[in-house]
Amino acid sequence: MLKDITIGQYFPGKSLVHRLDPRVKIILIVAFIVMLFIADSFFGLGVGMVFVLGAFLISGIPFKMMLKSLKPIMPLLIFTGLLNILFIRTGEVIWKWKFIVITELGVTTALFMVIRIVALIIGSSLLTYTTSPIQLTDAIERLFSPLKVIKVPVHELAMMMTIALRFIPTLIEETDKIMSAQKARGADLETGSVIQRAKALIPIFVPLIVSSFRRAEELALAMECRCYHGGEGRTRLKQLKTSFRDYAALAVTAVFIAGVVFADKIDFII
Repeated sequence: MLKDITIGQYFPGKSLVHRLDPRVKIILIVAFIVMLFIADSFFGLGVGMVFVLGAFLISGIPFKMMLKSLKPIMPLLIFTGLLNILFIRTGEVIWKWKFIVITELGVTTALFMVIRIVALIIGSSLLTYTTSPIQLTDAIERLFSPLKVIKVPVHELAMMMTIALRFIPTLIEETDKIMSAQKARGADLETGSVIQRAKALIPIFVPLIVSSFRRAEELALAMECRCYHGGEGRTRLKQLKTSFRDYAALAVTAVFIAGVVFADKIDFII
């Protein structure tokens, strides 16, 4: 399961999505999230899915990576679906047994919420898949640069966010190594009650925390040795520049947002 977590990973490429300005990609992700949450029907949600799947196809990222990004959230999807099915009791009753009542509206709402979460995960994963940590840091800093007027440490915050995102795959790999080492020593992590499994995780969390602090200290020392002093006087090797493809991507996204609104109106009329 740990190897299936792909959050924070970057896959180099030369696709159109890779070559977009990272600032524009962040804006597109925000617009995509708005697109998903203004959708009130399956037609509107379908338009959003077409948008994100089309972006995934253009990016050249294998679809198996998209499926991998969904595996870790399967418990969340199942839990969300069950909550909607069991607790929404308005509408036509499909099945009833004692205190369990399943209605048509509950099933429809559950399916709608699951599709929305899946689309949200796919879209947010695509940002990290196609944007390097350095580009992401620069983009976040440039987008929030107006906050410097009120003395907000924008560069430091952007650096912290990017480093945290970058080290997610490293920590996952470290956790997998620790679990393999503990299993080789006879640790049982898969059987027993919930309390026993929780206790079995202590020999994993302790070395993981120690390793995380050690990596953080090494990173801080490396940054100090390179005379890092935050954003003060910092220059960039590659300057961020928008081009025609960036404006075209924004225009296409605006068209899809309008398509979602139009699709919701058609569904309402039907």
